[in-house]
Amino acid sequence: MSFPELLRAALRAIRTNKLRSFLTLLGIVIGVATLVGVVSVISGLNVFVREKLFMLAPDVFVVTKFGIITSHDEYLEALKRPDITWDDFQRLRASLRKAAGVGATVGGQSAVQHRGRRLADVRLAGTTANYADLLNLDLAAGRFFLGSEARTAQAVAVIGWDVKDELFPHLDPIGRTVLVGGAPYRVIGLIQQQGRALGQSRDNLLILPIDTFRKAFGSRSSIDVLVQARGGVEGVDDAADEVRGVLRALRHTDFRADDPFGLITAESLQDLWRQISAGAFLLTILIASVSLGVGGIVIMNIMLVAVAERTQEIGLRRALGARQRDVRRQFLLEAALLSLAGGIAGVLGGALIALAVDRLAHFPAQITPQIAALGLVLSVVVGLAAGYGPAHQASRLQPVDALRAE
Repeated sequence: MSFPELLRAALRAIRTNKLRSFLTLLGIVIGVATLVGVVSVISGLNVFVREKLFMLAPDVFVVTKFGIITSHDEYLEALKRPDITWDDFQRLRASLRKAAGVGATVGGQSAVQHRGRRLADVRLAGTTANYADLLNLDLAAGRFFLGSEARTAQAVAVIGWDVKDELFPHLDPIGRTVLVGGAPYRVIGLIQQQGRALGQSRDNLLILPIDTFRKAFGSRSSIDVLVQARGGVEGVDDAADEVRGVLRALRHTDFRADDPFGLITAESLQDLWRQISAGAFLLTILIASVSLGVGGIVIMNIMLVAVAERTQEIGLRRALGARQRDVRRQFLLEAALLSLAGGIAGVLGGALIALAVDRLAHFPAQITPQIAALGLVLSVVVGLAAGYGPAHQASRLQPVDALRAE
C-alpha cells in the first residue's frame, strides 16, 4: 500500500471513533501543554533575567555584607559579619588602583508625598553620583544628580515611574517638590519605566544622593560598594582580588578565615539563576514525562482495542494482498496522527498558559519555534512508541484466523 492509501485508511479509522480518539488525545494534550507552558515561562525568565533584572554590567561587581545567600545557615553566618561602613567605602575608593570607578548605595523605605497624594512603602536608595553610569540607568526625563550635589548633600531626587504616576499623574514631575520622611526634595530626574518582575514593581523607587540619605535617615545600614574593573571584563578578577585584599586588611582577617563580606558579579548572578532554572526545568520535564507516559499508555490501550475490534478487517486486507509491514505501518500511522493532533493542541494550550502567565501574573514568558517543535516531536515519539506494540501484534495476525474471528 502506498503512503496516501495508508493515510486515508488511518484518517478514516480515526474519524469512525471520534469520542475514543478525543479521549485518547487528552493525556498527550495535558503533557505537551504543561511542558510547553512551563518551558516558555522559564525561557522568558532567562531572557528577562539576563537582559533586565540583573542590571550589573559584566565589568561591574558589588561588595556587600551578605553576598549571594543560598541557605539559612549561610544567612545566619553572614549576619555576624561587620557592616560595610562609609569609612570602608572611602578607604576603598582611595586605595583601589585596578578600578575604573567606585560607587556606593544604601537602601531604605519611606512614604513619599506631594500635596494631597501619598505613596507608601517607596523603595529608597542613597547613591553616589556615578551610580547611574555604573548600572547603565536610563532616564526618561531630567538628569541624574551631579557630584557636587552629592558632596554638598543637596535635597534632590530621581524618581521611578510609579512615583510619577501616583503623585504626578498628569504633570511633568521635573522641578516639582516631594516630601520624603517629611522633608522636601526637588525632583530632577525620572527613571525610564522598567515594569514588573516576579510580581514586584521595579518602578516604586526614589534615589537620593548618598550624603543626603545619610543625613536624613542615618548611617546604620551596611553600604553596598559598586566597583567597575579597569580594563573591562578581563580585569574583574584582578579588581576583585584587590578589593578582597584591602577589605581583609581593614578587618584584620586571618589568612585562613573566609572573607567577612560577599562579592556579587554579573557572572555569579547568572550562574545562580542557571542553577535555579535548571532545577525548575528538570521538575517540569518530570511532571510532563508522567503525563506523556500516561498519554502513551492510553494510546497503547486504545490501539490494542482497535486491533481486537478490527481483526476481520485486518484479515481481509491480508487476504487481498496487504503485507505485514503495510498493516504495521497503518496502525503506527494512526498512533502518530493521534499523538500529533494531541501535540498540536498541547502546543496551543501551552501558548495560552504562557500568555496568561505573562499578562496576569507578570512573569515573562517566551514561546519560541524551538519550544513548539520540542512539544510536537515529543508527542509523535510517544505516539510511535506506544503504538508499536499494537501495530506489531496486528501485523502478525494470520489472514485465515483473522477472517474467522467474530
